[in-house]
Amino acid sequence: MSNSLVTDAHDLKLRLEWGHPALTIIDVRDRHTYNQGHISGAIPIPLNELAQRAKSSLHTERHIYVYGADDQQSASATQTLKAVGFAEVSAILGGLPGWKAAGGATEGLSA
Repeated sequence: MSNSLVTDAHDLKLRLEWGHPALTIIDVRDRHTYNQGHISGAIPIPLNELAQRAKSSLHTERHIYVYGADDQQSASATQTLKAVGFAEVSAILGGLPGWKAAGGATEGLSA
């Protein structure tokens, strides 16, 4: 996997299905929105806490996929993580709707 800034949801879903678990999916939307529905296994870290919490809890070499309320928020999260030293960061194109369209598993109240 290259360190491109955007990943298609279908590609990420295939990676998970092929058993490449050394990755983290981060949802940067607010907690209420996260609780309504999110990608299965995604961890919630609001965008305003992302740099600090990611640095303290994740290895900088880990493959990280982020998504937000829209592609702009996802891109902002990607840039934030790159700026604090994460090498392999990619936004999930289309966010949660893109993931659902790819047939990816979701959790939450309205998943």
